[in-house]
Amino acid sequence: MSFRSIEQLLRRKSKIKISQNITSGIHDQKEEQSVQSLRESLLASNQLPEKFDDYHVLLRFLRMRGFNVSKAKEMFLNMLKWRQDCAIDTIAKDFNFEEYDALKRCYPHGFHGVDRFGRPLYIERIGSMDLNKFMQVTSIDRYIKYHISEQEKTLSLRYPASSLATNKHISSTTAILDVKGLDVVALLFNCDIFSSVL
Repeated sequence: MSFRSIEQLLRRKSKIKISQNITSGIHDQKEEQSVQSLRESLLASNQLPEKFDDYHVLLRFLRMRGFNVSKAKEMFLNMLKWRQDCAIDTIAKDFNFEEYDALKRCYPHGFHGVDRFGRPLYIERIGSMDLNKFMQVTSIDRYIKYHISEQEKTLSLRYPASSLATNKHISSTTAILDVKGLDVVALLFNCDIFSSVL
C-alpha cells in the first residue's frame, strides 16, 4: 500500500487530515528536481508502478546513485525485475509462516516500539540464537520468505504508521543486535549456516 493510498484511506475512513509535512514536506530544490526527472523518465517508459510512485522512494534510489538519474533508473528497474522474478508481492500477500512461534523461541527477534526519533525499533538477540534448533524449525528458504514478508510489512505498515505518529516522514529503522552470550567458537564452526541465516 503506497503512502498516497494510506492517506486516501485515512481521509476517507476517519477524516484525519495528514500534515503536508508527512506526504510532501519541505524538500531541497535540487533533490526535488532530480526526483521529478527520475519520475518523468519512469512514467515516460510506463515503468513506475503506483506502489512506488512516491517522492521518498525515488529519492532513496537517487541518493544511492549519487543523484545520477540514469543510474538511479537502472537500479530502480533492477529492483522491479528482482521483485517480479522472486514473486515478492505474492510472498508479502500470501506467505504464511506457521513456524513463527517456534522460531521466536530459538531465535528471539522482532519489532519493539520506536526509538526516540519515532523510527521502528528492531531487536535481534543473536547471542541467544540456537542454530541447531533453528535449522530443525525452518528452512533457509522459508526464513528468507518470512524476512521478505516482514520487510514488506515495514514498508507498507510500520513506516506509514510511524510517519503519522511523528508527523514527519519515517523511512528507516533502528536495529539493535544483542550479542550477549554469543559463542564465537560455535559461530566459527557453523559459519556457513550462520552467514546464510543472517
